[in-house]
Amino acid sequence: MTEEKKQLTENQDSFIMHPTVDFCFKELMENAKVRQGLIAAILKKDPEEIQKTKLMPTILRKEYPEDKYGILDVRVLLKNGEQMDLEMQVVPFEFWFQRSFYYLSKMVTDQMKTGDTYDRIKPCIHVGILDFNFFENDTRCYHAGMFCDKETGEVLTDLLQIHILELKKLPPESQNETGIIQWMRFMSGKNRKDFAKMAEQNEYIKEAYECLEKMSADERKRREYEERQKILWDHNSFMKSAKIIGMREGREEGREEGRKEGHKEGRKEGRKEGYREALVSIVIKKLQKGMSAEEIADFLEEDVLTIQRIYDIANTYAPEYDIEKIVQKLENTSGMKQK
Repeated sequence: MTEEKKQLTENQDSFIMHPTVDFCFKELMENAKVRQGLIAAILKKDPEEIQKTKLMPTILRKEYPEDKYGILDVRVLLKNGEQMDLEMQVVPFEFWFQRSFYYLSKMVTDQMKTGDTYDRIKPCIHVGILDFNFFENDTRCYHAGMFCDKETGEVLTDLLQIHILELKKLPPESQNETGIIQWMRFMSGKNRKDFAKMAEQNEYIKEAYECLEKMSADERKRREYEERQKILWDHNSFMKSAKIIGMREGREEGREEGRKEGHKEGRKEGRKEGYREALVSIVIKKLQKGMSAEEIADFLEEDVLTIQRIYDIANTYAPEYDIEKIVQKLENTSGMKQK
């Protein structure tokens, strides 16, 4: 065996999926025992108390035609009727808090049907596992909140709860870690050695590690995982490109517009123009790969109606996809320029 082939074989043998890639995370949550262990850690309960969990549909129904779709990562029904939405988020998203509470509210209203009384409503819990720093001025890696009295801190209702896990803020590893810190450490694992060590801590993390090994050995799942990983890389490239284009266009437009309406407003308009072009460009790329407007909107964390407009207009310019003309038509037909 040549040295090159030997290295390739070793890389293949050492490959293991990372839980921070949402495809991998969702696959892990398919396992009832893994769900049981993670949910128990989040709720600070003994796993034996989490007797039964059931995966639910992840698309929240629309009550009115103009309502925005809600698409959850992993939605779980607990035995007592409570619901939990678990989300893995690796890309910083400016309005993550607003979106999370929108989804929480939809989970509450989704429980009600015509003629139901309000006593049917059970608590809904959103769990955001973030692979980036959300609270920039807070060093704690875990936050939990619900509706409380502003002065006394007394809990007013537990119907809406949110748990935020910031993986990048995990403290240095210490002896005898337990509960949610153990699971956050597992989610942050990068290699087999890390995972194998953590699997020794409890049977539920051991189950999760065994699931990772099986998934990583499955060629079909590995291809899906790598495709999703590539999409995340594309998203990061898109955001960087949009920022760079926006800054460049801002400087160019700012020079001209600054003479007429003020330098600051000119730069702002230039940044918007650059972002629009970058957005149209990434929508075209995903369209060509067969993604639907809804899938692209979810991937980009954009409003589905905005993406649908771009998607429909871009299709009329296939196969050349003239970005300048598409942007111009969007501005003329949808008011996108004022966004």
